[in-house]
Amino acid sequence: MDTAIIAINELSKTYQMGTVKVDALKQVSFAILRGEFVAIMGPSGSGKSTLMNLLGCLDTPTSGQYQLDGVETARLSDNELAQVRARKLGFIFQQYNLLPRQSALRNVEMPLIYRGVSAQERRQRAETALQIVGMDERTHHRPNELSGGQQQRVAIARALVGSPAVMLADEPTGALDTTTSAEIMGFLQTLNREQGLTVIVVTHERDIAAYAQRILTMRDGRLVKDERN
Repeated sequence: MDTAIIAINELSKTYQMGTVKVDALKQVSFAILRGEFVAIMGPSGSGKSTLMNLLGCLDTPTSGQYQLDGVETARLSDNELAQVRARKLGFIFQQYNLLPRQSALRNVEMPLIYRGVSAQERRQRAETALQIVGMDERTHHRPNELSGGQQQRVAIARALVGSPAVMLADEPTGALDTTTSAEIMGFLQTLNREQGLTVIVVTHERDIAAYAQRILTMRDGRLVKDERN
C-alpha cells in the first residue's frame, strides 16, 4: 500500500447554468494509496458528488489533472474513458440499480457481457463473486425476492466481478436501515482488509465515514480536511 492509485491535482469543475457559472469543485488536490479505504463526506452542495463523478470518469474536469492507476484521464477519448470505467472501476449505488427481471447471477454477469467475456467464464466469475459476498444460495433469485441488504450485496458482487482497481460507493447505505448499513459497511471493510481492494465511499453521515481509514471532508467545493480515522 505504498503507491498512489489515484492522484488529483488542482481539480476544478465549473457548470454553466444559463448565464451563471457555478463552481462545483475548486482546485482540489489529494492522492489515495493503493489499498486504502477512504470516505469523502460533506453536506449537500459540498462538491462530493461532483468529485465522485470525476473520480468515476463519468464526467470530465474543467481544469486540473486526474491520474488513475498511472493514466492521465484528461488525455483519453470518450471510448477510452468507457474502457477505464469497465476495467479499472467498480460502482456501488444507493438504489442498487439491479435489472428487475434478471436473476442475481445474470445481474452480476452484466459487466462481463459488455466486455465480451465468454459465457462459461462469465458464469464462473459471477458465481465466485456472489460466493464472496455470501449470496451463493441466492443466485437464481430476482431482486424483488431479496431484501435491501441482499440486493446491495448482489450490487457489490457486480462491482467486484470485473476485478476493479478501485471500488466507488456512492451513499451505499442510503436506502438501508441502521443494522443492514452496518453489515454492508463491515463487508466493505473486510474486502479492503482481506483482498486489499481500494475503497472510496461518498457519504454525508459521520457514522458511515467512521468505517474508513481516512476521511476527506468537502465544503463549498473545496477539500477542507484530510484526516486519519
